[in-house]
Amino acid sequence: MREQGDGKRYLQAAALLPPHLRRQAGQVDKADQAAAEELRLRSGWPMTVVCPRGEFQAPGEEPVTPEDLALVLEIATRASAHTALERLRDGFFTVQGGHRIGICGSAVVKEGAVYNLRQLSSLAIRISHEVPGAAASVVDRLWEGERFQSTLILSPPGGGKTTLLRDLIRRLSDGEGHPPLRVGVADERGELAALWNGIPQLQVGRHTDVMDGCPKGTGLLMLLRGMNPQVLAADEITAPEDCAALLAAANCGVSLVCTAHAADLADLERRPLYRPLLENHCFQKLVVLTREETGRACRVSGL
Repeated sequence: MREQGDGKRYLQAAALLPPHLRRQAGQVDKADQAAAEELRLRSGWPMTVVCPRGEFQAPGEEPVTPEDLALVLEIATRASAHTALERLRDGFFTVQGGHRIGICGSAVVKEGAVYNLRQLSSLAIRISHEVPGAAASVVDRLWEGERFQSTLILSPPGGGKTTLLRDLIRRLSDGEGHPPLRVGVADERGELAALWNGIPQLQVGRHTDVMDGCPKGTGLLMLLRGMNPQVLAADEITAPEDCAALLAAANCGVSLVCTAHAADLADLERRPLYRPLLENHCFQKLVVLTREETGRACRVSGL
């Protein structure tokens, strides 16, 4: 389900680099550009590219310098790097196009929290990807009559859960094949909508409201109380607070669509975190993503 395009998003991300690194990025094989997931800059080492086949050095032997890292921030933030550094508690910030820049360096800590970096040591530019149509084969099987059934999407890490969830949110919100629904998205890490200046950089639909950058449990409850959603969505349920918020929403009659790391239902059932959701029947449909020789496959079943 991974986007296989002409590398436009790769080139958009590469435009954040200083000119000499941008030229190196442009010399990467076109097929690798289309599949690239990250550009990695580590001070003292040549730039690398992360693809599904692994991490490899970009053309050129010139090592990345601290000045290069600082210039990426200047370019990405349009000379407002101090604004981006205010979000260091998240470990990253999102830029136009939905690309995400992760930052490492010497932390400045106050009252137990990181609030600045004095010296940058490395950056990871995560290239945004979306696959319109990823949910086409499953969406119709998630409805019962006129109601969307609460759905839990499972796969191991890197299995395509986020890609499927984003396209499913878009289809529900835009009303493709069914009446449009108001969807509230708790986007804690900015991976679903990738808000930039309040505008989603990735397609999540025209009837979607996004709460970005706050813990999922908090975001879900804020959406539930303030935005009157018909569906609530969250990527990667990982904390008891997430489960408590989802249980509260389910008890209010709101449909849910979420993801979790698990190979299958049996794997999920072995984890105490998810027991309240399963015991209270918060989800009616299960989608399991698996890797097969012919690619990724989706299995839909009842819960």
